[in-house]
Amino acid sequence: MTTTPLAFDLTGFTRATEERDSRFLIDQYAEDAEIRVVDRTHPPRSPLVLRGKAEIRPWLEDTYSRDMTHRVVDPVVGAGLIALTVECRYPDGINVHCACTAEVRDGLITRQSVVQVWDE
Repeated sequence: MTTTPLAFDLTGFTRATEERDSRFLIDQYAEDAEIRVVDRTHPPRSPLVLRGKAEIRPWLEDTYSRDMTHRVVDPVVGAGLIALTVECRYPDGINVHCACTAEVRDGLITRQSVVQVWDE
């Protein structure tokens, strides 16, 4: 008997991102997932690397607890891969642009790359 792999829930992921629902988002990651973040604090030579849900959870909770808006744009889902951009804005007008790519297995993110830049 063959089974069909679970599809990634892009609709739910988009809704949770835009509604700042970190609890839903953490459930979209495999237990052994890895996230690599490159930004002004973590340059390419020393990215922030989060391994497993125990390290990813606080990062997501911090990100989505902030008073800012998030809008998912240009999402693409392929065979085992997703890519999307998140446009964010703080109440003081500071904008953040976040480009994400991820590998997906059985409907869950297993490895994600995040590059984010914001207004100075």
